[in-house]
Amino acid sequence: MRIVIAGGHGQIALRLERVLAARGDEVAGIIRKAEQGDDLRAVGAEPVLLNLESASVEEVAAHLQGADAAVFAAGAGPGSGAGRKDTVDRGAAVLFADAAVRARVRRFVVVSSMGADPAHQGDDVFDVYLRAKGAADAYVTGQEALDWTILRPGALTDEPGTGLVRLEAHTGRGPVPRDDVAAVLAELVDTSATAGLTLELIGGSTPVSVAVKSVAGN
Repeated sequence: MRIVIAGGHGQIALRLERVLAARGDEVAGIIRKAEQGDDLRAVGAEPVLLNLESASVEEVAAHLQGADAAVFAAGAGPGSGAGRKDTVDRGAAVLFADAAVRARVRRFVVVSSMGADPAHQGDDVFDVYLRAKGAADAYVTGQEALDWTILRPGALTDEPGTGLVRLEAHTGRGPVPRDDVAAVLAELVDTSATAGLTLELIGGSTPVSVAVKSVAGN
């Protein structure tokens, strides 16, 4: 498969790129800074230099041509203000979805956040973030031309992955290693039977592949 990942230098994305490349997929990661390219090459991914805050739909779609799947894993990140939560966490996700439709890439997986809700209340930056992620999810789920899956992990940790998770429509809150989020994403990209599902993910007791097959109904 050829898989294009938005936010290619993110902590989850780099892990995902390593997993996908190791199993033989062709992986491209969209990055904002040229100096990030070596980190992608080191895990087996092709860096694509493109700013999703200023690019056009046509520019993004050109990089999605011929892809089998697209993964939105971009985020403004900690320390960014409310403005960039809107331009990246919402705006870039909408742009990437529109570009996938334009390029006729049906399989579309989003790394969202537990608690994402366009109607979330509050004025803190994190509240703005949850509204932005919720608005992005709502937009993606309205695209009939996409076979979308929304993944909402719990509290992300840098603990080594266990390969054991809880993946359900509603899990309740809990931590999950970024390693395991990447492992689940790699399975979801392959599992189109999860299209149309919004899933929460925390650490658990079920092997990743079994958890994905279970929510896919097989």
